[in-house]
Amino acid sequence: MIVWLNGTHGVGKTTTSALVRELIPGSRVLDAEKVGETLMDIAPSLPWTGNFQDWPPWRPLVVETARHVLDYTGGTLVMPMTVLVEPHWREISAGLAHHGIPVRHFVLHADQDTLRGRIDGDLVMGPSDFRLRYLEPYAEAARTWLHTAAEVVDTTRLTPAEAARRIAESVAVTP
Repeated sequence: MIVWLNGTHGVGKTTTSALVRELIPGSRVLDAEKVGETLMDIAPSLPWTGNFQDWPPWRPLVVETARHVLDYTGGTLVMPMTVLVEPHWREISAGLAHHGIPVRHFVLHADQDTLRGRIDGDLVMGPSDFRLRYLEPYAEAARTWLHTAAEVVDTTRLTPAEAARRIAESVAVTP
């Protein structure tokens, strides 16, 4: 199974995914951003689109990487990755379904003021214009498709540990 943690940059996906991993036996974290970083290494030969997720190889490579890791290790993959473009999500989820891989899709959500505060106050990454640029695209995705395509965990007033516990408990009751 895959537990996909979606949501905008700065909402706490990376932190929460590590905590979810601790709560779900036999799980491990697979960060799909690493697939994008691999493509970025060959970027001079790829037409720049502004986001590696727009490169056609990224989405099937994410699917195949997850499939091969699960075939090798079994268990559960916790995948923290922002995907705000609906056709991209549909391609990934259809690819995983094609291989018979169940996906629990969660969106970590917080209100705009909370997100801005978290991004501006991030002690590890520091304030980030990149992350701030995704607040409106996230809000648009949330309004139009994302919140209906996933289980929403509102983290506005939750710690990452509380959010992780809610996700792990929800996954544990899956039939």
